[in-house]
Amino acid sequence: MQIDGPFYAQLGDAAREAAQLRDIGYDGIYTLEGAGDPFLPLAIASEHAPELKIATGIAVAFPRNPSHIAYQAWDLQRFSQGRFMLGIGSQVRAHIEKRFGIDFDPPASRMREYIEAVKAFFDCWQNGERLDYRGKYYRHTLMTPMFNPGPLEWGAPPILLGAMGPGMTAVAGEVADGLIVHPFNTMPFLLEQQLPALQRGWEKAGRTGDGYITQVAGIVVTGSTEEEYEAARRTVCGLLAFYGSTPAYLAPMAAIGYEALHPELNTLSKQGRWDEMTDLIDDDMLKAFAVCGEPASIAGQLQDKYAEFTTRLSIYAPYALPPETWKGILTELKAGGAA
Repeated sequence: MQIDGPFYAQLGDAAREAAQLRDIGYDGIYTLEGAGDPFLPLAIASEHAPELKIATGIAVAFPRNPSHIAYQAWDLQRFSQGRFMLGIGSQVRAHIEKRFGIDFDPPASRMREYIEAVKAFFDCWQNGERLDYRGKYYRHTLMTPMFNPGPLEWGAPPILLGAMGPGMTAVAGEVADGLIVHPFNTMPFLLEQQLPALQRGWEKAGRTGDGYITQVAGIVVTGSTEEEYEAARRTVCGLLAFYGSTPAYLAPMAAIGYEALHPELNTLSKQGRWDEMTDLIDDDMLKAFAVCGEPASIAGQLQDKYAEFTTRLSIYAPYALPPETWKGILTELKAGGAA
């Protein structure tokens, strides 16, 4: 199991942040699509910390044409010498329709075609196949030598799909090279709903799952002092409250009996009452979604929780701790067979 760290850097500090994450002990880094572009910082990271795997985790697919994202992925795969993974996702309806101003429905069918189209570009460039993808939502039938970047020594980058619902998860199993499990996950949801949906996708495509990448984001709450731990706990509770207010993320809450909390969180979010939302996350809910404890306990908890079905573990800890704390945790993970 490889261990990836979150790469929140802006362009100006990407080199420093990448080198620090490498020195801490991460095997790779992933970017989130938030207030900045997820692709550009990875180029700088790859230049200054070339040992690291780099990945988008995720880039929002639908606002980008498959041709655009195929070229970006190809460039990063070439520049990183085969260390890039393309992680994409659909985002939720409100953002696609209201922020990006494009069509969302039907997301699973649209995503299946999207990945097939990107792979058609990859197959054209890598294997010399004619570009001839004709779907309901995407159509790509022209590739002249001037626009063909040519094959890569390292092959095409793998495509990972971020998914939560059963339909999108099945698409990930059917046509993607890997699944990115959302950090807002609980074990009953993963084991009873999401992994069986992934299996259905494999079966539909006649796949066995051999070589398939399962990347799970593990939320961690830790700190070496009471002050550090409390700051981490409060930050993560706020994160869980935000996710829990979103209708698309109800299933992992319902799987642990917290579905009744969603309407209250949703109402408060529309009123901008974020502190009150954070206060509603109790310890039982926190521990269902996150690994919590002193730094010395974190590696073992992560292994116990995720190692059985995870090929890549990404740490999700949106708060500040001394690098030495994470270095100790990663050293223990690797000593325990996690890398």
